[in-house]
Amino acid sequence: MEDRKSWEIRDEAILSDLVALMGLTDEEKQALAASKSHAEEIAPQLINAFYERLLSHDNTAEYFNGNGTVEHLRGTLENWFIQLFSGDYGTEYVNSRLTIGKTHVRIGLPVRYPLAMMDVLVQYGEKIANMNGNAEVTANAFRKLAALDIAIFNQAYENEQLDHLSEVVGNERLARRLLTK
Repeated sequence: MEDRKSWEIRDEAILSDLVALMGLTDEEKQALAASKSHAEEIAPQLINAFYERLLSHDNTAEYFNGNGTVEHLRGTLENWFIQLFSGDYGTEYVNSRLTIGKTHVRIGLPVRYPLAMMDVLVQYGEKIANMNGNAEVTANAFRKLAALDIAIFNQAYENEQLDHLSEVVGNERLARRLLTK
């Protein structure tokens, strides 16, 4: 099997690759940025729904301890959600998403849980889009951005797995070949 160009894309280059794939336009970025005040208004509702679900499920609740973790994470989720409506999706944006993904990997959170929770995010993102005068463009842009975030989270998991396997087998190229068989 031959090497793939996509295998060479790492870190900040992930964003430009994915943005090109998603086709997020300047109009869509502007529509999202115009909705930021609505995101700030709705964020508390999203946070409550998000953590109500996580804490009511035994397999996700076990990742929280009583040391103020949930309160800290509520703030992190609020910042993450509002940043979706920043209109700026550059290096800082992708690095923040990769950091979140790396944190999920570090604590051993199976990738299925953050992915399963994206429906809560989408539900509230659609509410915000409907509050905007340009609802169709905003909703389409939000869906693209949610997919972008899912891809970046997955990339963090992939990077960790690939790094670990590369250590075991001696190099990344061989690790990638093993993963593709």
